[in-house]
Amino acid sequence: MDWYNVLPAISTSFIALSAILVAIGWNLILRKKREAHRKVMLAAAAAALIFFIIYLSRTIFVGNTEWGGPDSLKPIYLVFLLFHIVLAAVAAVFGITTIALAFRQKFAKHRKWGRVTATIWFVTAITGVTVYFLLYQFYPGGHTKPVIDAIF
Repeated sequence: MDWYNVLPAISTSFIALSAILVAIGWNLILRKKREAHRKVMLAAAAAALIFFIIYLSRTIFVGNTEWGGPDSLKPIYLVFLLFHIVLAAVAAVFGITTIALAFRQKFAKHRKWGRVTATIWFVTAITGVTVYFLLYQFYPGGHTKPVIDAIF
């Protein structure tokens, strides 16, 4: 198996892990276990960051994956992918904001932002895992040129 096939599976695993950790962290704070909540949520943020680093590296050095499914499903897939990308960008901004509020000890705002952030993150993770399965399991496609090759 080459990096083209391995990296998406690894990065998707980190997205799923981050969502699981967010759910655990949410449960911990509901049970008033603040220190455990803090540790688990930072681990969730680290997992999301590792995903992003792998994704960005793959995009730069390996390339992204083209849709390999039927042409009739391509417009639906592209709308779904756009929805996922927008959600991921929003989740990233909300996540950074939520963590910053916690570090600044603005817990009332952190609580409000956290509920929304976690919900958006769950949907982002689910749509991200779905994109992975569509591109690499159900309808394996080709990949485009690595960004680094396109530049040079």
